[in-house]
Formats: sequence, structure tokens, C-alpha cells
Amino acid sequence: MTQGPLTTEAGAPVADNQNSETAGVGGPVLVQDQLLLEKLAHFNRERIPERVVHARGAGAYGTFTVTADVTPYTRAAFLSQVGKQTETFLRFSTVAGNLGAADAVRDPRGFALKFYTEEGNYDLVGNNTPVFFVKDAIKFPDFIHTQKRDPYTGSQEPDNVWDFWGLSPESTHQVTWLFGDRGIPASYRHMNGYGSHTYQWNNEAGEVFWVKYHFKTDQGIKCLTQEEAERLAGSDPDSHQRDLREAIERGEFPTWTVQVQIMPAAEAASYRFNPFDLTKVWPHEDYPPIEIGKLELNRNPENIFAEVEQSIFSPAHFVPGIGPSPDKMLQGRLFAYGDAHRYRVGVNADHLPVNRPHATEARTNSRDGYLYDGRHKGAKNYEPNSFGGPYQTDRPLWQSTSNFTGGTGNHEAPNHAEDNDFVQAGNLYRLMSEEERERLIANLAGAISQVSRDDIVERAVNNFRQADGDFGKRLEAAVQALRG
Repeated sequence: MTQGPLTTEAGAPVADNQNSETAGVGGPVLVQDQLLLEKLAHFNRERIPERVVHARGAGAYGTFTVTADVTPYTRAAFLSQVGKQTETFLRFSTVAGNLGAADAVRDPRGFALKFYTEEGNYDLVGNNTPVFFVKDAIKFPDFIHTQKRDPYTGSQEPDNVWDFWGLSPESTHQVTWLFGDRGIPASYRHMNGYGSHTYQWNNEAGEVFWVKYHFKTDQGIKCLTQEEAERLAGSDPDSHQRDLREAIERGEFPTWTVQVQIMPAAEAASYRFNPFDLTKVWPHEDYPPIEIGKLELNRNPENIFAEVEQSIFSPAHFVPGIGPSPDKMLQGRLFAYGDAHRYRVGVNADHLPVNRPHATEARTNSRDGYLYDGRHKGAKNYEPNSFGGPYQTDRPLWQSTSNFTGGTGNHEAPNHAEDNDFVQAGNLYRLMSEEERERLIANLAGAISQVSRDDIVERAVNNFRQADGDFGKRLEAAVQALRG
């Protein structure tokens, strides 16, 4: 194929494929960025009918119970009083595998939680890691393409995986997580969940806070070594799904302690890390996690297809008192998740029992389309109307936070005082015990040694060398030993 500039689907040259367009530096992503929308929309339609990512999953219903007063921070009704309970549905998943893949593999785990609140459904879409591989949604389709089957060989290719990671040093932190002990959870019950992104909470007075969610397993963290996982994946591909279902059937309901980190909005601009960078955590010494609730799973779905595979989650499903942040990955997902579900399940997917509100009623003017159930009967389908139709509240769900200035353009996310792509990966490595480091290096070396090109190997190793000198030195020696 002739080499030349990257272009859009219409053939126009692409000036910047690394940064999506924002309203000034640090501002929200603009709908006018047609390259971003083109990439995400095309990516969402690459597979049918299973999910492109997170295809392999299991789910269960449960309850969320408030255990602390958070009304100083948010006006969300489901968080309004201690002891209040809300029905939930949680879908766990792997990311890269298809619908028939094994559960016990080295892969992030999806942790998608739906709260059926009286103000509508609130979806919190996260993972079992507090960070992610990339910080801008414009890079997400490229990243996933490296994890999926190569278009020529039909297999997952180590060259593709490590070529992308080596050329995307922002991924170093998440890759260190992935190849550490927690990269292969022993079960869905024995892992934490994280909202990962930064979200907005706003209270009755209109004050704004930035929050991060943590779901700490009460069963304790349990993980598999690479060797244990390979044996389990071969002997019982459904291990994690079976474990969850059978635990609930026995009445051993798994629980998680729910915590949040809370940052007053005024502190974000001067914080040492960009608080909206998905490749970074907020160190606990800066913002200690505060316990706010308890999540329990206590009911299995009756039909996996109807309730697990047809369940839809979107980070754009907010309720009053909760909203988005300028996190560029989150901004892209606000569009991409809903678009994926409208394509995969259908434009009326929200009518299905697992997806529709359980504690209130959805009142919209959307009509017709595939599998429309006629629920609106003869009601008018426009607003405003004088026939008793639904009306706007004039109160936004979340608060406007900043007056962004500057020209529109493909702006890189702003760097804060201590921002770089390697500092937190190095901190994570130095937190590990010697035994944990040995396993991390062995796991990384085993994967990197499969790469065919020396330059890709060197770039990959160099990222870890920049995170920590000892990390890089030991990894280089381990890779060389395996490659001969």
C-alpha cells in the first residue's frame, strides 16, 4: 500500500491523530471534531452482534446502601440519606476476548454498574484498575485494534501490542498494573472496581466537587499466577462466570465497600497531577478515600442473553447532582457508549427490562425505530405541547465549572507540575514487594520476548527504564535471556 498522510474516510489529510479538539486547553471536547466522531462511530460498528470490547461478561443484580452522609457534596437523591437502598445491576467482563473466550486471562476487567434510582438510571462504567492505557478517546480505536486480531494474520500479534505501547508512553502505568499480580483476578468476587474517570458531584448550593469512585472487595484480593491462569483457562473457560453464579446461589452474596475521593473544584487547577488524566491516580495521601456505602450482589439473572448480553451502560446516563468532567477519555465515551448500544442492541434498547428505569418512568418524545413497543400510544411526540406532555425542568443535572478561553484546536491535555508518563508507573513499581517485582518482570519479559523486531523491544523496555532504573535494567536482562 502506498505510504502517505493519514486521511479521513473522505480522503482529507489528518493534521493531528493524537489529541481531540477542545474548547481551549483543558476544555470539553467539541462535536465539531469530525475525525474523533468518525473514528469512534466506525469503531463501534466493526463487529456484529457481540460487543467490540467487553464481549465476554457475567452479571448480577444487587443493592447499594448508603452508609455515610454525602449531602454536603451531592444532591443525588439515591445518596440523600444514610441507610437508603437502591437496586443495582453489575456487569463484569474481560476487554479483549470475544464472546467465547476464557475468563482466566491477563486482561483488565470491566466493572459496569447501573443504579436504578428514583431520578432515572445512573450508570457508572469502570474497570478493576484505577487507570487506563490512553488519555484521549481519539486513540482508543487504535489501541483496541492492537489488542484484537490482526487483519492479515487473523491472530493477536505481540508486535502490534508492544509497538503501540512503546510508541504511547502514557500506557506505561496501566501496563505495569496489567502485568503485575492483579492482572489476572482469581474471580470477579475477589477484585476491586473503580470508576477510573473523574466525575462531578454538585450539591444543593451549587458547589462543585471532583470525585473518583473505589469499590473495595470485602472478599479480599485474590489473583492467579500466569501458570495457574493458563491451566484454569484451558480446563474451565467459564470459571469466573460460574464462580459468581454459584456463590449467589449458595447465598454467599459478594459485597464491596464503596469509597470516594473528593476534590473541591477550586483545587483542580493547581493540583500536582492533571486530575482529569485517566492514566493517573490521585495519591491517597492527597485525597484520602471516604467510605460512603456498601454494594451487595444477591440475585442472578434469569436469562443471560436478555439480561447480561442485552444490558447497556453509558457514562452519559447521569442523575441530578452528578455529571462529567473534562477528562478527554470520558468525553469521548459519553458519545461512544450510547452509539455502540444503539447500533448493537437497537435504538430502543432502553425499553428492555434490564435497561429501563425500575424506580421511575422514562418520559421521552422518541418514537418508532426497530423493536419499538408502542408504549407511548397516542401521546404527542413533541415539546413544548399543551396536551399534558412532559416538560423541561430548567435545572441542569450538573454545574458549569469553568469559562474556557483560547482558540479551538487539537489541544493536548494540560500538564500539571508533576505530570509525566512515567512517574506513577515508577511509584507503583517501588510499592511492590521483591516477590511482586519478580513476577511482574517475568510476566512482562514473557510477553515482550515474543516480539519479532528489536526496535519494538527496545522502545517497550525503555518506557519501563524511564519509570524506574532498576525496573528497566532487570526487564532488559530478562527479555535478553528469553530471546537469546
